[in-house]
Amino acid sequence: MYRKDSSIRGNVLRELMSDVTAIKSIGKKIKTGEMRANPIEPEWKCPKGYVWDKIDREQYVLEVQYPKENRNHLWILQLHGGGYIGPMKNAYRNFGIKYSEHNGGCSVVTPDYRVAPKHPFPAALQDCIDAYQWILEHGVKEEQIVLVGDSAGGGLVFALGLWLKEQGKSMPKGMITMSAWTDVSCSGSSYKTNFQKDPLFGNTKESMLYRKDYIREQDPKNPLLSPLFGDLSGFPPIHMQVGSYEMLLSDTEEFAKKASEAKVSVEVVIFEKMFHVFPMVGNLIPETQEAWK
Repeated sequence: MYRKDSSIRGNVLRELMSDVTAIKSIGKKIKTGEMRANPIEPEWKCPKGYVWDKIDREQYVLEVQYPKENRNHLWILQLHGGGYIGPMKNAYRNFGIKYSEHNGGCSVVTPDYRVAPKHPFPAALQDCIDAYQWILEHGVKEEQIVLVGDSAGGGLVFALGLWLKEQGKSMPKGMITMSAWTDVSCSGSSYKTNFQKDPLFGNTKESMLYRKDYIREQDPKNPLLSPLFGDLSGFPPIHMQVGSYEMLLSDTEEFAKKASEAKVSVEVVIFEKMFHVFPMVGNLIPETQEAWK
């Protein structure tokens, strides 16, 4: 586990975000997830040199991105965030291209999985399982697949790993998460210690972290909802990133500790004073470039 110092631009942007979310008319919509659940975006344009396929599955749409030339053997299964209430959005299509470029032209598969409140647990996980199986059905071996995810998507990465283990199936090559939500019971220490620091979720108990749309009446400590409480032995190498001002900080720290105790190779990078899924802001801050290295 190691820490990265914050930049001046990173600090300024964080404070700006705090100011914006403090405005009642806007802040409540951001923190409760109302804006995330109903994204309004322009049509995404696929970069030159890449293919963007949309594949209709029985319950959801699967998006696949890969270079037209020099496509390598690695496959990334990206599980997007959104608190289990937010659908696929353009930021993750941009992430998909970045993942491909940073890994020598790999293929990136992102399921636009079903979300709550219409589709509670286990709908999202079922769609992610289906996406993983779709990759395998195309002749790809488990050792060619890396799972990546942010926030709720990070939780789904580990929930998928637990499901694979339960089914006696082989694990993927590795797992990478940003600001992973591994404990939907919200019982970690940073839910209190960072309550007044987190610009996206802090200072209110009405934030999307406390919404029950996805878990409904389920036990929030069910490992397939909160992988922190699962048996992590046998997991592949894990790389985790998180901001030190996040209410979800302990979700990463405690998960990494438990994984390490289970003899799993795990690396954690904590970005000082950074906020939830900060790479989403692109090149506005140097921390983003550092996170993609």
